[in-house]
Amino acid sequence: MQEEIKEGMSNLKKGIIGFASTAVAGLGTFLMTQFNSVLGIEEESDAPTEIVAPVENNNFNSNENNNTQNQSVIINIPAQPAPAPTKTIIRETVKEVPAAPVEVVEEKPETPMERMARLKKEREAKNK
Repeated sequence: MQEEIKEGMSNLKKGIIGFASTAVAGLGTFLMTQFNSVLGIEEESDAPTEIVAPVENNNFNSNENNNTQNQSVIINIPAQPAPAPTKTIIRETVKEVPAAPVEVVEEKPETPMERMARLKKEREAKNK
């Protein structure tokens, strides 16, 4: 029975803390908007948006007042400067060709009998 009471009190505490934190956050937001209005700070959404209407020019649309059928338009385009001359440098380079792979010849290991024979020959050559 006491466990149920403790759980109920725990849930009650959690509810009170949640309500208090929500109230503090709401009150803080309200106070910030009041301070901003007192200080004259505007939010971006409150700033007036400028709307530009397109300008209609009726001079070109009506042929009754102006005789534009026989008129021609002259457009003067200034002379373009010639592009700067470019220098082309041609250099010869030596391309290195990799050498042909060298075959490694493995000598088979000499047997003890061959070694003894080699050493005897060397000793005889040395003694002569």
